[in-house]
Amino acid sequence: MKGIHLSWQGLLALLLCLAAIAMLPLLTEDAVAPFTGGVTILTLLLVAVAAAISFINLSSALSATVLFIGAHGAAWLLLSGITGNEGEARLSFFLLIAAAWLLAWRCVSVLSTIRPRSPAGNYGLRLLIPAIFGAWILIIWEAATRGAGIPFILLPPPGAIGARIAGSIPTLWTDVQQTIFKSVLIGYIIGCASGFVVAILADRVAFLRHGLLPIGNLVSALPIIGVAPIMVMWFGFDWQSKAAVVVIMTFFPMLVNTVAGLAAAGNMERDLMRTYASSYSQTLLKLRLPAAAPFIFNALKINSTLALIGAIVAEFFGTPMSGMGFRISTEIGRMNVDMVWAEIAVAAVAGSVFYGIVAILERMTTFWHPSIRGGQT
Repeated sequence: MKGIHLSWQGLLALLLCLAAIAMLPLLTEDAVAPFTGGVTILTLLLVAVAAAISFINLSSALSATVLFIGAHGAAWLLLSGITGNEGEARLSFFLLIAAAWLLAWRCVSVLSTIRPRSPAGNYGLRLLIPAIFGAWILIIWEAATRGAGIPFILLPPPGAIGARIAGSIPTLWTDVQQTIFKSVLIGYIIGCASGFVVAILADRVAFLRHGLLPIGNLVSALPIIGVAPIMVMWFGFDWQSKAAVVVIMTFFPMLVNTVAGLAAAGNMERDLMRTYASSYSQTLLKLRLPAAAPFIFNALKINSTLALIGAIVAEFFGTPMSGMGFRISTEIGRMNVDMVWAEIAVAAVAGSVFYGIVAILERMTTFWHPSIRGGQT
């Protein structure tokens, strides 16, 4: 029928909404503060209207806006009502959460078809789609833990973790300074820089190239829990021992990737440099290092996550009275699970930011490379 476009997400969301209406109320009779009639009706209307409008051939922007409001408005009302009523949700509650999730899915599908005219709009859309996806991981997590009454000690809801983060900012900031600004950054810089320099030497000296690379594979397989206590014995309990662990973890990925990258330049380009009577240093700077740039940045991105993991694990084996690994090991012994998850969340955000900075630097530095130009739209 002209003007009608059926989407399976919208159709299924509408069917789930109708099933939820047949199974009302949303909470059991033992709920402390059950949903009021107005809130229940508004939630059902948001889901039903958004699902019905998704069938109409509207502009992509307008359709995405309606779906976004319907999905997230319904989710906000449902999560607000379940707070304080943990374990009291009925099947209708979960049906409406599933319906809202389907609308959000449809919203992301519509957003992916939009082609903004400006670069700013394109980057904004690239951020919005994963943001919606990530937000719904937290929404489903919150709804499942509170609605099903999962014990706090097993899995706290994201709301409780967020509240703990907000109330523990000074402690978390102290841990970030100790772990990231000292152990991770210093070890990362030393490990990556030394791996890069040794890779240049190995490229120049065949003895080093044939001798170091097999050792690099061996050292990469060493368990952190075996190396960390030794580094603590050698360098003490402060950040120096954790930085040493990070150096060991980041040195060989940089070495192996840089050596492979230096061999990536084509034979025709090398022959051309030889016809110009170029020296080794000129060939290295003008041909081989630019060709190796994607490999080097690949090692930098890998090491950005390895460094954080190594520093946190190393702090389990001795550290001053601060640090992310120290806090995790201490608070889990006290059964403060929300603080453990708060540290995990901060570590995940810090690692993502670190990785993102390296990825941005890669795009700024190797914008000319086909792998970068090919991914741009």
